[in-house]
Amino acid sequence: MAYAHLRLEIRGRVAHLTLARPERGNALVLEMAEELSDAVGRLGDDSAVGAVLLAGEGPNFCLGGDVKTFATHGERVPEYLRPLATALHVAVSRLTRLDVPVVAAVQGAAAGAGMSLACGADFVIAADTARFTMAYTKIGLSPDGGSSYFLPRIVGMRRTIELMVTNRVLAAEEAREWGIVTRVVAAADLVREAQALAESLASGATIALRAAKRLVREGWNESLETQLEQETREIVDASRSADAHEGITAFVERRPPRFRGE
Repeated sequence: MAYAHLRLEIRGRVAHLTLARPERGNALVLEMAEELSDAVGRLGDDSAVGAVLLAGEGPNFCLGGDVKTFATHGERVPEYLRPLATALHVAVSRLTRLDVPVVAAVQGAAAGAGMSLACGADFVIAADTARFTMAYTKIGLSPDGGSSYFLPRIVGMRRTIELMVTNRVLAAEEAREWGIVTRVVAAADLVREAQALAESLASGATIALRAAKRLVREGWNESLETQLEQETREIVDASRSADAHEGITAFVERRPPRFRGE
């Protein structure tokens, strides 16, 4: 399906999802948030997809919401923000709950909802020139995009409040030290490194990767005993897969496994 504000391409087993409003720093408007929600929903239904690569076209990953568009609504901006936030939050929920790994490739600025989107990914590969900031309170708004959920779990309560209240800007390396970024690479290598990671994940043991994501995602709110029982169920289920048999055989034979996602 063709979208006006983003691109969705399936290459092999990797879904390339690219925010495509580069002239506005990939800032979100209502139509774009709705398209993002639809696209991620489609990926959740596609069993052939083994990984997702989330990127932004142009010099910035995503500048958050399109504040200039907010301004055009004047006193009616609440009527615009409600459906925008709702569509964005459906997209974030669907993205975070995808069974397959999600890799975000971040260049330039990841601000506001752009930082939230990055935090919702499983892996964040950042250019060494990238920077991260919440930015919401700077324009008199409170955070959205799941940042109040993700950030305390990633960086802790005090650092989250600092980021949200002071709008501190984190350079790529500092964001890595805080746990927001997985790996920092040279800006010229960003696309190649992020794509290589996504392709590597997509060629892995898909059933095992999906189980690992489920265990971590659902384990936040479970007791130790419940989580241990769920781990037992998942590893037993995974052991029935063709990939598990291949992985065990390859280990014994001292050769790289040839997973098929089955």
